[in-house]
Order: sequence, then C-alpha cells, then structure tokens
Amino acid sequence: MMKKILFTFVALLFLLSACNQNSISVEIEKELYFQKDHTSEFVIKVADDNGPITGLEINADLTMSDMDHGQVEVTFEELGEGVYSTEVELSMAGKWEIVFSFEHNGKPIEKVITYEVKEASGVAKINGEWVMNDDLDFYQFINELHIAINREEDKSKYEGEELEEAFAYWDGQEKLNQDRNQLLTQIIRLRSMALLSIEKGHEASKEEIDGEVKNVRAQYEAVPVAQKMISEYGDEKFWNKEQQQYELIVLSQKVQNDLINQVREENPDVNDQEILYLAQKKYEELLVSQVNSLEIEIF
Repeated sequence: MMKKILFTFVALLFLLSACNQNSISVEIEKELYFQKDHTSEFVIKVADDNGPITGLEINADLTMSDMDHGQVEVTFEELGEGVYSTEVELSMAGKWEIVFSFEHNGKPIEKVITYEVKEASGVAKINGEWVMNDDLDFYQFINELHIAINREEDKSKYEGEELEEAFAYWDGQEKLNQDRNQLLTQIIRLRSMALLSIEKGHEASKEEIDGEVKNVRAQYEAVPVAQKMISEYGDEKFWNKEQQQYELIVLSQKVQNDLINQVREENPDVNDQEILYLAQKKYEELLVSQVNSLEIEIF
C-alpha cells in the first residue's frame, strides 16, 4: 500500500512539473529572415500563466529540419518584460527546428518549435512595407543626377580655385552617396512623413502628382547631362519611379504647409524667412517623433 501511495505521489509530482513546463510559452516576437552573409535580429518573448518571465538565461540551438547544415548556437540578452534578443546568421531560408533551453524556478526548461525562415525581400521594412534594393538604387541615381547638374552649374559660375573647391565638395557628396545607410535614411524620412500626412487625412491627387512630375521633367530636359543620364538609366523606368516618388513628396509637402501655416498663426509679426526656419525646426522634431512611432526593421 505504501509503495502504491509513493508511486502515485511521484507520478503527481511529474505531472505537476510537466504542466508547469507546458504553461511556459516561447513566442517569436519579430519575424526572422535569411539574408546571405548578414546576421538577423532574433527576438522572443517568454511568458507563463502569470505573464512575462524575466531574469532568464536563454540559449537556443537551431538546425534545419529537412537537411544537414550544421547547428547554430545563440545566447539571448534580456530586453525587459519577458523579451529577449540575439543576433543569428543562418545558412539559408527554409524550415528550422529551434530548441530553447533555460532554467525557471530552479528547474531546467526545454522548448522546441519549428519555424519557417523566409528570405528577406528587401533591405528594410517600414510598418510592414518593404524597402527594396531597387529603391536604394533609385535614390543613389537621383543623388548622382543632382550632383552632376550642380557640377554643370558650378562650371558656369566659377573658375580657378573656386571651381576646384566646388568640385571637391561634390566629390565628397559622391562618396557619401555610396553609403547605403545614408540612402536608407533618406527613404525612411520621406516615407515616414508621407505616412503621417495620410494619418492627418491628406491625399495626393493624380493631378497634383502629375503637376509636380511635369515641372521636374521640364527642369531635367533643360540640362543635357540630366537627359543623358536619365536615358542611360532608362526613361520609362526612371519616370515610373518618379511618379511613385512624387506621391510621397506631395504628401510630405502637405505636412510642411500645415506647419508653415501653424507657425504663421503663432507668430504674425515674424518675417517669411524666420517662419520657414521655425517651420523647418518643427518639421524635424515631428519627423523624429514619427520615425520613433513606426515599426522599422533593417536587415
């Protein structure tokens, strides 16, 4: 009889332990993507019936489910409120088995999940919308185009040492234009303000966009170097991209106009130059706030 009671007690302890372990969940908080020769941020959240679990030391082993590509081992750092993060470099996209191990209340816990890792479609996501390599290439080309136009203008304005100084400046701008992070920052700035403009109820009509594109087309057509570069880039490809670009520009301009009107009402005795300065300052503050409010993932 004693043996039976002891066996039942041990079985009950095992059952309680298993139930306690099963009540703990490990969820992937941020989609994990594969990008060749790059690490990806791997973020998880650990919780039980009482809420997020903090203070854990978590390790994970990742292996592909359907093929042998070795094992990837990672250690997570705690971010707070049950959220843990690490960087992981995977060999390819596909189905991965992930084994998490840690101790909780003095007991070893192991959680196993299967996760489909997708290949990154672009270089970043802004509120779920991809920023593609083509977008970076276009921004790089636009910057090159404007640098080339400015060089031509400086040729007609300066000579000698002044021209050398002007060209040295544009040489520096060309080097900056090779920085993909700088290009991505430009894209994030414009898209962020366009999203804010939409949130404020603004729209960019086809007539407004077409009008802006018509104006910029006339400016480019007046400069031979611009015509040549656009032709080499591909006229149709370029103007299709510009059409998309100017929808964002029109939207962001409406936020700028709102701020100018606001500053003018608040400062009726201030001249136009000061109004533009104050409006630009408000715009930059608003931009920082808007960027911080968005979900931006960089790969």
